[in-house]
Amino acid sequence: MNKKLLPVFIAVLAVAAVGAWYWLVYRQPAAAPGAARASLPAPAIANPVPAASGTLPALDQSDTALTGALADLMGAGAVSQYLLTDNLVRRIVVTVDNLPRPKLAVEQRPVRATAGPFLADGDDQHATVAAANAARYTAVMHVLGAVDVRQLAGVYLRYYPLFQRAYQDLGYPNGYFNDRLVKVIDDLLATPDPPEPIALVRPKVFYEFADPELEARSAGQKLLLRMGRTNRAIIKDKLRQLRTAVAALPQNPAGGG
Repeated sequence: MNKKLLPVFIAVLAVAAVGAWYWLVYRQPAAAPGAARASLPAPAIANPVPAASGTLPALDQSDTALTGALADLMGAGAVSQYLLTDNLVRRIVVTVDNLPRPKLAVEQRPVRATAGPFLADGDDQHATVAAANAARYTAVMHVLGAVDVRQLAGVYLRYYPLFQRAYQDLGYPNGYFNDRLVKVIDDLLATPDPPEPIALVRPKVFYEFADPELEARSAGQKLLLRMGRTNRAIIKDKLRQLRTAVAALPQNPAGGG
């Protein structure tokens, strides 16, 4: 090749290489949520759910039916007071999936916000979770305590195909929602019971646990920690009952509780 043309040839190759890289990175359509997971083989199901009998509504038209089933179980007043019933299945699935993560998608929660602000004693540098904070949950704990978990599990299993569909739509085409639910229950049951009152700090706007080990816990565990020991014990008892109803195997004792 003519020595005068060699630099030009190299420059053309470089431009072509950069152009090809740009096309591959920026011009190809973005993968749909869960597309990478879709190419993976479906994992074995650890906690299979019996096939549902009867006809179910479509997922996007299921609010009335599911709300009615829960009203039969909890009372219509409790459902209207505590649940956000639009897109209820999707709200439940998103929240369950987020509980073991660092943060919750608050705008997707299926329950209404607890009345009143979080209560702390002390100042920003030396504070503790106020004993009165647990009282904010008294009314909802009364409803929860009266729920028959076996009947609640029955409603869940009856409508399970809708929960499974919502979970797949969330970006887990090969996932199995009941397996995720059991893992989430195990994470919540592993919430510790530290001595009370629990120390807090307030480095910015919101309070955090002063103990870094507690602050590093999942969003679901930190929620239980804020609710107080008595409320936490009630919820853990209900979770153990629910796990027994939906899980194929008992909880590993090493998993906490």
